[in-house]
Amino acid sequence: MSVQAWTYIMVGASFTLYIGIAIWAKARSRQDFYVAGSHVPPVLNGMATAADWMSAASFISMAGLISFMGRDGSVYLMGWTGGYVLLALLLAPYLRKFGKFTVPDFVGDRYYSQLARFVAIVCAIFVSFTYVAGQMRGVGIVFSRFLNVNITVGVLIGMGIVFFYAVLGGMKGITYTQVAQYCVLIFAYLVPAIFISLMMTGTPIPQLGFGGTLTDGSGTFLLDRLNGLNQELGFNTYTDGSKSTIDVFFITASLMVGTAGLPHVIVRFYTVPKVSDARSSAGWALLFIALLYTTAPAVAAFARTNLLTTISDAEYAKAPKWFKNWEATGLIAFEDKNKDGLIQYRGPKSDLENELTIDRDIMVLANPEIAGLPNWVVGLVAAGGLAAALSTAAGLLLVISTSIAHDLLKRELYPEISPERELAAARIAAGVAVCIAGYFGLHPPGFVAQVVAFAFGLAAASFFPAIIMGIFSKRMNKYGAISGMVVGLLFTASYIVYFKFVSPETNHAAHWWFGISPEGIGTVGMLLNVLVANLVSYRTPPPPPEIQELVESIRMP
Repeated sequence: MSVQAWTYIMVGASFTLYIGIAIWAKARSRQDFYVAGSHVPPVLNGMATAADWMSAASFISMAGLISFMGRDGSVYLMGWTGGYVLLALLLAPYLRKFGKFTVPDFVGDRYYSQLARFVAIVCAIFVSFTYVAGQMRGVGIVFSRFLNVNITVGVLIGMGIVFFYAVLGGMKGITYTQVAQYCVLIFAYLVPAIFISLMMTGTPIPQLGFGGTLTDGSGTFLLDRLNGLNQELGFNTYTDGSKSTIDVFFITASLMVGTAGLPHVIVRFYTVPKVSDARSSAGWALLFIALLYTTAPAVAAFARTNLLTTISDAEYAKAPKWFKNWEATGLIAFEDKNKDGLIQYRGPKSDLENELTIDRDIMVLANPEIAGLPNWVVGLVAAGGLAAALSTAAGLLLVISTSIAHDLLKRELYPEISPERELAAARIAAGVAVCIAGYFGLHPPGFVAQVVAFAFGLAAASFFPAIIMGIFSKRMNKYGAISGMVVGLLFTASYIVYFKFVSPETNHAAHWWFGISPEGIGTVGMLLNVLVANLVSYRTPPPPPEIQELVESIRMP
């Protein structure tokens, strides 16, 4: 069967499964809609957390980044993995013991302030919409290639599916759907990686193949071959980095802290019955996440090697079928500048002019086709990419809807609202959020992983300091927390907007503040948040005794 036929089968079967689960797990109460009734077993919650956290950026874009950036791309791998460890150790158990529905709930009650709650709501919505833009773009990319529709239609289809199970099932439906989506995405990621590792290095374990020798009889290590190919074509050496040490540090720190501050991941730890289950599910999630994250560098190296050996200096008229298929989506573009009919793919260090533009978000999706794997594997990868994007999009949309219905309406504007009306408002908010997310998916401010990096930076500069100081500092008061969140968010957002949109021509190290890129500026925003929060806090009255007792109680085992 053709790739398209297999894609219809794989995607259709997975979507049918998701819709069936959503109907079975329909939310029937506020508790179901917000935290799945707090009855999810730790192992299943670990799988759902892994699916929620491993977004389109993890599945589609991370290996693509590493394949193009080489060692520099490892900042995403280190930042996101380290951030989850930070979340599991420092935040999850304490927030679960606090026992409320949302992060703004914690901020509002801990800082005894409606204004603090409102600032947290704004931060949650702002961060979530920034993040969800990357997920919807990932959905559009998958559909545009494998179902032969344009990205707009692909985003609309994804919106419809997410709308159905997010609005109908709430957190309960999303949780059990994400369990299924994790199974789909991890199987779809590992199967082609194992196939290609066997073909290129003779080992079925991609992590070992990454450091192994090629099966062509040369005895050459995979990474040595890749370094040689990159240098021949004028690219940076794959295993060397071009980013400054300070920028690598700040990007990694921003991603780590941003991961720990992402509201859609934090809320997952409210869905288990007790605090010990939150710790257990965090451990399971780390195991499930590691399956993909330890495989990503190998996938990146396999894809880059096959790409360079397949199309570099090949005749355009005889280009492989996969090249033509992706060219039709607009995500690969060839311009024959010297009119010699050859695909001249060159880096900045080459004397020849580059004629090929490749969207780095396609590398994982195109990898099975480049390697010549069976069509069913290509269809499986398409289903996995959609599972990764849709699982995270659903979690983010739920954060947006609960921020509006529970935190804004119930806790701020209409405290007397009935549970039934609050649930209806949450579903309406989720529907509106889907539409806005679709718009951002059609007009994203960058490629998938870059957009996600901005979201993590914003979370690092706003949420994380308020949460961590709220747990571990009895002296931190509402004045300090609010001031810190506002300063951190405004500084980080302004820096990103200036270099990415207002003055993109200056977006390089010579103009960055201390050489820190927009992707890493969230770390500076976090430090400013902490500094301002402590300065303001120690110059204003301490929190009331009952709040200090609350802080003490949530730290007790």
